[in-house]
Amino acid sequence: MDSFVRRLIQRLLSEGQPLSRNRHFHTFDTPEGRTALRTARRLRALHRDVQRCLAEGGRVTLLPHLGHGPARALELCIAHRVGTHRAFLSKEEVELLRQVPGSSLPLVETAIARRVG
Repeated sequence: MDSFVRRLIQRLLSEGQPLSRNRHFHTFDTPEGRTALRTARRLRALHRDVQRCLAEGGRVTLLPHLGHGPARALELCIAHRVGTHRAFLSKEEVELLRQVPGSSLPLVETAIARRVG
């Protein structure tokens, strides 16, 4: 992941002073900016799903996925009462997801260390 895109995503996901899309519209009118917006929206939605699942007593696991290339090397499984949500993430996306304020992914960190590292 490009460092510029990574910084944009971090700013979009930050709780204190997120980057204003209206004020910085030129930044988000580039391919990198659109990628950052799309990724931040996806990570925010996954964060909400993880929080909801854990609040309902569900299970969240992170496993290596050999069927995909390095761009989607990890599989995040969110097991709800009614079904399972699977998302394929890169290691950088998992790190960004863990940095979201209020994230409950330290439990997932142990699964990464056990299975990937």
